[in-house]
Amino acid sequence: MTKIIIAPDKFKGSLTGMEFCSAVEKGIRKHLKDIEIEKLPLADGGDGTVEVLKYYLDGEMIELEVKDPLHRKVNASYMYSAIKKTAFIEMSAASGIRLLKEEEANPMLTSTYGTGELIADALKRGVIHIILGIGGSATNDAGMGMARALGFRFFDAEKKELEGCGQDLIRLQYIDTANINPLIKEVSFELAYDVDNTLYGSNGAACIYAPQKGANPEMVINLDHGLSCFNAVVKEQFDMDLQHIKGAGAAGGLGAGCILFLNAQLNSGIELIKKIADFDNKIRTADWIITGEGKLDAQTFSGKVIRGVLDGRSGQKLALFCGVVDLTPDDLQSMNIDYVSTTSAYAKNLKDSIQNAHKYLQMAAEEFARSVLIKS
Repeated sequence: MTKIIIAPDKFKGSLTGMEFCSAVEKGIRKHLKDIEIEKLPLADGGDGTVEVLKYYLDGEMIELEVKDPLHRKVNASYMYSAIKKTAFIEMSAASGIRLLKEEEANPMLTSTYGTGELIADALKRGVIHIILGIGGSATNDAGMGMARALGFRFFDAEKKELEGCGQDLIRLQYIDTANINPLIKEVSFELAYDVDNTLYGSNGAACIYAPQKGANPEMVINLDHGLSCFNAVVKEQFDMDLQHIKGAGAAGGLGAGCILFLNAQLNSGIELIKKIADFDNKIRTADWIITGEGKLDAQTFSGKVIRGVLDGRSGQKLALFCGVVDLTPDDLQSMNIDYVSTTSAYAKNLKDSIQNAHKYLQMAAEEFARSVLIKS
């Protein structure tokens, strides 16, 4: 009997990973009843990771009022397992770009303070392990905002305390650790990141991602210089160079901040979720792996879900179902991808493709079943 593993990321803005699984299974089973299908939704540490973890782990959602990226009140939640004394916190719940209107996005002003409030709440509950997913940020503050919520203080050359947003990076002169939350030292922090950019420079947090967060060219230069200044202060005060640590530039430098302030261990988000899902073991007897995400482009192969699936397979055929594909046939062939389908091919336009993604994904799966699975 043919065995298929469905292991997608979300379709951002239209489908969760579980909804993707359901649509594809329904489309395939319309033509093939006698087939083994196992659903293993994945994530890379960004938006949607909590929902995926709830599928695999026994935990409850804790909701509280925190500060959003612009220090306004917002309700945010994280997953907490009392049995395992573990919390999974998705930074985007409190500090994500999805919390802002397009015209509000400005990484000079945004802060990760709310993420720090979520961590502080988990610490009060007696956790011994915190997994922090840091994708989808609206910020470029190197984690200073988060750290302020945990008792760290930041000062400029005139000993004026800084708020800890992006524009403060360039002014930073001293980090005060006298009043940090003592529970931090009792907890192991694990960071799930989805990009491996450096802290600053041409491949750094500001140059690559700040424009997506509302930064104009002048802001990008300022923020990049600010991250360099931040690293200089850290080197001087803590004898630590964050620049060349893989993932330090994730989430506007929050990766670097978590290493410095929380002594966090950095892990690829997709590899962490694969481990929790027991992905490598479960695909061993599979004939096909079906994966996908909303947009397939060059970034897909840098720390994202599809990259993780490609790296994990061992002889299984691979089918990709995506909203749109922005790669050449040669790119796809070089990755040994056996089948590619786009839901946009069935839609009238982009809006229709997003609004009716479930229907079009099911149609794409039906075509895959008819044209490939039945004939094989």
